[in-house]
Amino acid sequence: MSRKRPGRGPAWHVDAELAARYAAGTAAESDAWSVEKHVEACGTCAALVSSAARAVPETGPLLAGIRAAVLERVAAEGLPERAAEARGAVDSPAYAGGPEGPAYGNAGAAASTTASPRTAASPAARASTGESPAAHAAPTTNPPADAHASAPHTTAAGATGVSPRLSRAARVLWAAGPALRGAWAVALGVVVLGALGLSYGAGLGASVRPLLLVTAPVLPLAGVALSYGRHADPLYEVVTSTPSGGLRLLLVRAAAVLGVSVPALTLAGAALPPAAGGPGAAAWLLPGLALTLAALALGSFVGSRRGAAAVGGAWALFVVAPATVGGPAGAALMAGAAPYFSGPAVQSGWAAGALACALLLAARRRSFDHLETP
Repeated sequence: MSRKRPGRGPAWHVDAELAARYAAGTAAESDAWSVEKHVEACGTCAALVSSAARAVPETGPLLAGIRAAVLERVAAEGLPERAAEARGAVDSPAYAGGPEGPAYGNAGAAASTTASPRTAASPAARASTGESPAAHAAPTTNPPADAHASAPHTTAAGATGVSPRLSRAARVLWAAGPALRGAWAVALGVVVLGALGLSYGAGLGASVRPLLLVTAPVLPLAGVALSYGRHADPLYEVVTSTPSGGLRLLLVRAAAVLGVSVPALTLAGAALPPAAGGPGAAAWLLPGLALTLAALALGSFVGSRRGAAAVGGAWALFVVAPATVGGPAGAALMAGAAPYFSGPAVQSGWAAGALACALLLAARRRSFDHLETP
């Protein structure tokens, strides 16, 4: 539905049908994003969405259980005053009572004891009079002088004291996924530095190149397996329940893994001494992309970790094992690995496989909207 605002044209609001689809998880991604962004500023629509979510049999008891667990955790950590405040806020009419109550009140108005009654009015009360929530974004009266003394100290970095630039970098690092914050990044560095060390430090020279060539395609698989899923992300259940979760977030984290591993491994391969008649430093890129997409597509059936493990095992069984028949290093390994990387026909086959896996992944994209089975 729409509501006219003077001089600003129609304002979009959530209707009952969209709220029901959002609560049921059937709303399109663009609609879900719009709903979540809109309810941050509109208490009336937030109340409608909250009522729809509580009406769903699967989510109503879940929300109540989460609330009880949070209050119990706060109380257990020795913060009874915060637990009492949270319990009182959630139990207040502004939070929920019945289906007609708003999802949440105006937090700023509830916390302030110096604002005028007009400023402290809840979004639902303002909506009942036809007033816009934006009209009361700031108090109309000045707070008393002693309010500044009791207010927490706030700097340019915000109330948390964290620099906005540092906070933004931390959010980007968190969005990149657990792989880039854990052992996988260390393992990638060990492989790259180990290859260079063995080649130049241990005097193995060009014999290290085929080892890196058969290892490079499976390294992104490990990063993808550690980037998404109940076994990798402690916030998996929470993230999956949001419109930004599912395949969208998995692809973002997989791209972050590839964005780190592709330059590192390719540059390492280029820095190694060339092997006569062997594939180039970038010959592993299409096989690596095909394996990563195959792991993602298979993960839509069995989960990210199992999918990556299955694809990595198949690579070891059908590529690494036959390539090492003639020897684990040197010219014999290069001769055994070259048929899987060299030539336009081979690279075209990997490209076709990558395309097929991408199409399967697109067809199975909705499977990532549900929680993985243990």
